[in-house]
Amino acid sequence: MPNSFLKKYVSSFEGFSREIWFLTLITFINRAGTMVLPFLSRYLKEDLHFSYGQIGWIMVCFGLGSMTGSWLGGKFTDKIGFYRVMVFSLFTSGVLFLALQFVTGFQGLCAAMFIIMTVSDMFRPAMFVSLGTYSKPENRTRALTLVRLAINLGFAAGPALGGFIIIQMGYAGLFWVDGITCILAIVLFRILVGEKRTNTKDDVPDTAVSKEGKPVFRDKPYWVFLFVTFVLGMLFFQLFTTLPIYHEEVYGLTEFQTGLLMSLNGLLIFVFEMPLVSYIEKQKAAKTRLILLSTILMATSFFVLLFPGWAGVLVLSMAIITLGEMIGFPYTNAFAMSRASKGREGRYMALYTMSFSLAHIWSAKTGMEIIDRWGYNANWLFMGTLGVIALVCALFLRNMVRKEEQEA
Repeated sequence: MPNSFLKKYVSSFEGFSREIWFLTLITFINRAGTMVLPFLSRYLKEDLHFSYGQIGWIMVCFGLGSMTGSWLGGKFTDKIGFYRVMVFSLFTSGVLFLALQFVTGFQGLCAAMFIIMTVSDMFRPAMFVSLGTYSKPENRTRALTLVRLAINLGFAAGPALGGFIIIQMGYAGLFWVDGITCILAIVLFRILVGEKRTNTKDDVPDTAVSKEGKPVFRDKPYWVFLFVTFVLGMLFFQLFTTLPIYHEEVYGLTEFQTGLLMSLNGLLIFVFEMPLVSYIEKQKAAKTRLILLSTILMATSFFVLLFPGWAGVLVLSMAIITLGEMIGFPYTNAFAMSRASKGREGRYMALYTMSFSLAHIWSAKTGMEIIDRWGYNANWLFMGTLGVIALVCALFLRNMVRKEEQEA
C-alpha cells in the first residue's frame, strides 16, 4: 500500500516541461522569502502601534495596489508579453521591499504599500499566462498545481523562518530577506528560462482555448464566478490579517507559534494537493462542483472558530480551510482559463487576480472594523455567513454553466 501510494504520488509529477520546473523552483525561492506578509498586521500593531482602524486602511491600500497591479499586469502581458512583465515586477518589488522598512508613518505606509503591491502583483496574471504557454493543454491544471505546491512549500518554510528571524533580528530582518529573495528569484528566472513571446496574432499559444467566446465584460457566468472567488479570497485572507492577531490576543501564541500554525497550511498542501488534483482529474469532476465544495469548507472553517477555549480549534480550522483551498483554488484558475478565448487570456486572468485583490481590501478592513466594534466571534460569524452566500452563488453558477452546455 505505501509503495502504491508513492508510485501514484511520483506519477502525478510527470509530464511537465523544463520551463515549468524552472518556474516552479523560482516561485518557491520567491515565496519562501515573502515572509513579511503573514506578520504584517502584527508588525503594524506591535512595533508601530497603529490602531485596528489604521491597520485596516493600510491593508486597503495594500489591496488597491494589488488590484491596480493585477489589471496593469494583464494589459501589459497582452501587449509586451508575460516574460518582460515578470522580470520587471519581481526585480522592482524586491528593491521596494528593502526600502519598506524605512517607512514608519501612517500616510507613508499607505502610499508605500500601494506602490509595492502595484508593482508586485503585475507578476500574477503574467505568471498564469506563462503556465498556458509552457505547459500542455492536458496538464495545465496540474502545472498550476505544481506552481501552487511551490508557493505553499515556500509558505510552509517562510512563516516559521520568519518567526525565528523576528525573535533573533527583529522585523527589519524580514524586509532584508524578502527583498533579496525577490531579486535572487528573478535573476535565476532570467538565466534559466528563455523568453517566449505570445503577444502577436500569429503567435497566440496553442494552449489557449480555441473558441470565439464573448468579451469578458459580457460573460455573465464569469462575473458570477468572480463574485464567488472574491468571497473565497475574503475568507482566505483572514489568515494574514485578523487570525495572526487573534492567535496572540486570545490564545497568547508567539510569532514563532503563529508561524508554525501557518506552516501547517503549506505542509498539508505539499503532501496532499498534487495527488488530490491528479485523482480529481481522473474522475473528470466538473470545475463548478469543486468550487461549490470549496465554499462549503471555507465557510465551515470560520463557524468552527465560534467555539474557542481549546487551542486545537485553531488547528482544526486551519485543516478545513486548507482542504477548501486545495479543492477550490486550482479549479478557480482552471475555470477562468477555460472561459478565455484566444488573445483575451491576459484580460480574463487580470480580472481573476483582481477579484482576490479586491477581496484583500475588504477582508482586512471589514474584519478589523468588526473586531474593533463587536469582537472576534462576530467576525467569524460574518465570514461564515458570507461563505454561505457564496455557496448559493456557486449553485447558481453551476446551473448557468450546465444550461450553456445543453444549448451548445
